[in-house]
Amino acid sequence: MASTCKVTGCKTDVPTAIASEEMCVLHFTLEIERTCAEMRRETVLGKAAAARQFEIIKYIAGRGELLARVTTSGVHLSDELKARALNTFLTLINLRENLDRAALRAPVGRSGN
Repeated sequence: MASTCKVTGCKTDVPTAIASEEMCVLHFTLEIERTCAEMRRETVLGKAAAARQFEIIKYIAGRGELLARVTTSGVHLSDELKARALNTFLTLINLRENLDRAALRAPVGRSGN
């Protein structure tokens, strides 16, 4: 049984691949991009603790995997949604690169606290 997106006012069906998220593909990608923007601001100075960096890396991998599953599952996506999904992949990649760059800028022995 298909469910509909939990975002108020959205009546779009939720694909099975992201049923646990209870969001349509559009709102799923928007949520990823919003969270990535918050994380990017958090990590830009390189002050995130090692545990937080690990959480961010897990988030990137998990969201990327879910996004790949939904976009390659055979669900019909409009060209606009395909473009949004590609942009969201790029956002995840950029967040990972920003995290790596911030770690390189941090002095040796910095605890990140």
